Amino acid sequence: MKIHKEGRRILFVTLLILLALNLLMFYFNRGNALVNRLFAGATVIIFLLILQFFRSPFRHMFTHEDLLLAPADGKVVVIENVFEPEYFEDERKQISIFMSPINVHVTRNPISGLVKYFKYHPGNYLVAWHPKSSTQNERTTVVVESDAGPLVLFRQIAGAMARRIVWYVNEGDEVSQGEEFGFIKFGSRVDVFVPLDTEVKVELGQKVKGGETVICQLKV
Repeated sequence: MKIHKEGRRILFVTLLILLALNLLMFYFNRGNALVNRLFAGATVIIFLLILQFFRSPFRHMFTHEDLLLAPADGKVVVIENVFEPEYFEDERKQISIFMSPINVHVTRNPISGLVKYFKYHPGNYLVAWHPKSSTQNERTTVVVESDAGPLVLFRQIAGAMARRIVWYVNEGDEVSQGEEFGFIKFGSRVDVFVPLDTEVKVELGQKVKGGETVICQLKV
């Protein structure tokens, strides 16, 4: 287990703020030791909650050119055929994974290949499970030409709590399955769009692990 690089500065600043608040509390409230101890305990809990959000556990990953791995930890909330308007402009199979604040928020490449398209969209902050969050929230869209052949689109989507999306890929990059392609801070969702003949390997409500759980198999 390690702390993700996106959280190190936030954790350092948070630690300084909480230490300062504790020092002020102990200085101005010397006569009430019980309250001071309760306040210190509460700040420790707050820090640990933020710390766990930025954890980056080791994953046992394997690679296979026609299998898509879950791009994030979370729960499968959508499996359906939809019209994808941004890049394909046709019907695709959509698989969506909701990431709660207690999930690991590293996002990983579901497939190896060449990045054919990338775009960042500023937007709203609807709750991540809202049907319109995929097209109205702040988001990034990545399209990869997989080593197996078919194009795969995956999208980071900010939620009601998430206020910053980080990405590490650009058009023309070669990406490897399971490697990090970004991070979303404090609650979010990832959508994956694949051809209609793709065989889905997960079910609605199933919990998945990024870089480990196989979510579908491309037809090649």
